[in-house]
Amino acid sequence: QVQLVESGGGLVQAGDSLRLSCVATGTLTNYGLGWFRQAPGKAREFIASIKWSTDNKYYSGPMRGRFAISRDNTKNTMFLQIEGLNPQDTAVYYCAATSRVDKTPYGWDPDFDYWGQGTQVTVSS
Repeated sequence: QVQLVESGGGLVQAGDSLRLSCVATGTLTNYGLGWFRQAPGKAREFIASIKWSTDNKYYSGPMRGRFAISRDNTKNTMFLQIEGLNPQDTAVYYCAATSRVDKTPYGWDPDFDYWGQGTQVTVSS
């Protein structure tokens, strides 16, 4: 069983940077973790994921460049650094975990078993 709690969201200005955190409980050795977001009226979309044991990272094509996923193994914490925020980045950002580690690179929602409650990011122009 894995529990996830996101933090770090808020109201920011266009052009700002932000680092989101996801603290996990449980042993993550055999898990992949990922970041997703859902904007109002839109489907949830995959941003990036990481295999916890190997630190291999994967990104959705459109997200590559401004988003950086990382982890602190000693603190069971995953991060998402976002640079150059714009109003289109306004969304609820979720972290999720999958026990199907081989599915980690693909970022398909149904493969992720555990989800956090989300953290709101609002970018003003």
